[in-house]
Order: sequence, then C-alpha cells, then structure tokens
Amino acid sequence: MRNLVQKNLSGKRILWLFVITNAVYSIMLLITIPYVMSFSQGMKLLDMMPTGYNHEYINSLLSALGEGGRGAYLYRQIPVDMIYPFLFGVSSCLVLAYFLDKLNKLNGALFYLCFIPLFSGFFDYGENFGIIAILKTYPNNSVLLSQITNILSILKSSCTVTYFISLIALLLAFGASRLSQNFRLKK
Repeated sequence: MRNLVQKNLSGKRILWLFVITNAVYSIMLLITIPYVMSFSQGMKLLDMMPTGYNHEYINSLLSALGEGGRGAYLYRQIPVDMIYPFLFGVSSCLVLAYFLDKLNKLNGALFYLCFIPLFSGFFDYGENFGIIAILKTYPNNSVLLSQITNILSILKSSCTVTYFISLIALLLAFGASRLSQNFRLKK
C-alpha cells in the first residue's frame, strides 16, 4: 500500500483529485441534498447526522419525505453519494501522504494516518447501502437495519473528524517546518 501511495504523490494529480472530489461534494450540498430536503419538512437526512439517529427518527423522516422524497433520496442523492466516498477516501489519503512526505514522515508509523479517510469512505459506502435498504423496505425496515446503518454513520463521521484533525496537525507541522527553514536561511 505504501508503494502505491508513494507512486501517486504528484502534486498535480492530488490537486485534480481534490478538485473533482469537492465538485462532487458541492453537487450534493448545493443540489441533491437540498432537493431531497425540500420534501423532508425540515428534518435532516441520515447522511447529514454525524451523531446518529434511531429507528423512530428514520421512520419519521421517511414518512415526512413521502413517496416523492424517498424516490429523490434513492435515485438522486444516493447515486451521487456512491461516487463521493471513493473520491474522498483516495484524495484525502493522498493529501495526508503528500504532507507526510514533505515532513519526511511518510516511511514511519504516521503513514497509517493515510488509512483514516479510506475507512471513512468504506463506512460511507456501508451507510449508503444501509440507507438504500431502509428506503427499499420502508415502511417495514427493521430496527436492526436502522441500528447497523446508524453505527456506520457514526463511524464514518468519527473517521472524517479524525482525518480533518490529522490534516490540521500536519498542516501546522508543515507550516512550522517552513517557518523554521526560512528563519535558519535568514541567519
């Protein structure tokens, strides 16, 4: 895995992946999620609840969405959200690896930070498949399915937060390293 990551540490490649990833995310945030939420009577979609939800909330949401909203969730939001986890996982993995490489830490134990966004993407796919199953079985979705999907949502969110904390720490370390180099050059 380390060799695969090192082979793809081109700044241009990472930048393009980052741009594509955020373009897909923007489509979700600006188009598909607001469209589905226009049916939800103000209730948040499952994808947008980082601290989780329960079986009762799911049933209330799906009832509020109505047939049109459930169809929009299943056939508009979910297809776009089936592209995003892969893009997020790969681009975020490479962003972390890029800064670790710049700090000469890619070959150490910190390399394993690169797995965090990949896990986030994996859990996001699990969440998406759970939501698909919930939408397709409504109104007969099971409590167990709701609980499993909820756990996957929380795991996705936890990994995503951990990724961003790691990225901020690396950016701070990178900035400090650059300042230190510039200070030494001026002496």
